[in-house]
Amino acid sequence: MLRRAFLGAMGASLLSTFAFADEHNSEDIWLREDQKIPFFSVVKKLDQIESTVGYAKFNLISFDEAIKIARNYPKIEPFTSAELAYIEEVFYEDPIKYGFYGKRTCFSLSESINEKDVIKIPHSGHYLYRGHSQESFGHILKDVGNSIILTSGIRGIVKQLSLHLEKIKSENGNITLATRSLVPPGYSYHTIGDFDVGKRGWGHENFTPNFARTSEFWSLQKLPYISMRYTLGNQDGVRFEPWHVKIV
Repeated sequence: MLRRAFLGAMGASLLSTFAFADEHNSEDIWLREDQKIPFFSVVKKLDQIESTVGYAKFNLISFDEAIKIARNYPKIEPFTSAELAYIEEVFYEDPIKYGFYGKRTCFSLSESINEKDVIKIPHSGHYLYRGHSQESFGHILKDVGNSIILTSGIRGIVKQLSLHLEKIKSENGNITLATRSLVPPGYSYHTIGDFDVGKRGWGHENFTPNFARTSEFWSLQKLPYISMRYTLGNQDGVRFEPWHVKIV
């Protein structure tokens, strides 16, 4: 089979697989009625905190810092006991019931990132850990070229919580479906070293299976020092993510 035909066939397969991963199922778990009020208020407060500290800094702040920020800025207001209880439920519950089988990467809601251990990547709004992650991304830039960009680096617990809840919101409360795309806080490898890459100028397309049809993706597959975290049919139960670079 010619390479172009092969890529086209594979691309069609990836698209159909990705569409299947985004389908609702009769066994999906949805937000309970008692969760809805704290859910929406937490989503709002996290958005306010991000606006206060800035997009880049929001990737790093700890949950304890978020609590202090909410308490010290009158426009945000402190987290209520109901909101804190809901956040703890999200963090500590076992996501196997949502069909997610990945390993926990953070064991305490209060875990924090030491800013001495990270470096901000210019023009990206993201950070990487110094050492293996930073070096790997540097090698990728050299070997693939400047058409490759960093689209997501380190995500602290607060950032992952925000992304997870926003995904639940976009799925109209379907937690199972949301968890296939954005794993719960405490289970993201972004917290400990993995990162996402994309094609310059592609925007949201970098987070679709279309990225697997780019020359950048195929160049990445040839590199011996990295691999893909969430392959097709991965055992974690996560959708196919050709943009997610496995470091840890």
